[in-house]
Amino acid sequence: MKCIINRRAEFSASHRYWLPELGDEENQKRFGPVGRFPGHGHNYVLYVAMEGDLDEYGMVLNLSDVKQVIKREVTKPLNFSYLNEVWPEFEQTLPTTENIARVIWQRLAPHLPIVRVQVFEHPELWAEYRGNNMEAFLSISTHFSAAHRLALPHLSYEENCEIYGKCARPHGHGHNYHLEVTIKGNLDPRTGMVADLVALQKAVEDYVVEPFDHTFLNKDIPYFAEVVPTAENIAVHIRDLLTVPIRELGAELHCIKLIESPNNSAEVYGPSPSVLKPELAAQEPVLA
Repeated sequence: MKCIINRRAEFSASHRYWLPELGDEENQKRFGPVGRFPGHGHNYVLYVAMEGDLDEYGMVLNLSDVKQVIKREVTKPLNFSYLNEVWPEFEQTLPTTENIARVIWQRLAPHLPIVRVQVFEHPELWAEYRGNNMEAFLSISTHFSAAHRLALPHLSYEENCEIYGKCARPHGHGHNYHLEVTIKGNLDPRTGMVADLVALQKAVEDYVVEPFDHTFLNKDIPYFAEVVPTAENIAVHIRDLLTVPIRELGAELHCIKLIESPNNSAEVYGPSPSVLKPELAAQEPVLA
């Protein structure tokens, strides 16, 4: 029987986004503050996922052995290092979060049956690599606060309460929404980026956070005048809003995860078919 196990590790390191073939002005324009000399640091968190058959002892691998491999191949050489110089891979391609995940995979693959490597630069920025050439995933998280009411306009208050419970109360209620946006694409062989991180953050801010924050979704966001703002429908709408801006950055939207509360979240995957192919819009069911 196949099973996937995960091992967590940590390392602290510094890095700098800087290309020597570019002048000061061009580097500053392209990378901003993260290109400043002599660099900056992070407490990185690493998750390594491995797959295999259960042995007679009920294990895929001996975790003590896994720990030693990760320490020898990754955390010992990277801990308290300047990443740009510690491994030759980071001299060719900058040590972005997504490229760090890719290179760690390459270092571990000869020793462990890995299926996924995740690197968290901090809680609001992480990357994932699955061994697919130069393709990687980059995730950012943010938040906004908004109110909503769940009710279908053609139903009575009593009927809406049967469907939505307390969420149908006439004056609505609010949430501190936590939003995770994951994109995928090929790493640039020189910059190590799937897409410009600052541009990605700005797109999410401009298209979602700024318009949604401190609103009553049903009344302030035109889309939700006709569509019930459930967590699922909000996630779908955010996907629709971000599909084209992310494609214009040279990447693809992979996943929108909207966490409404610690007990309730929704995920939608892939770019919006109704945006990329408007003729498919009628095929997407929504509550209206």
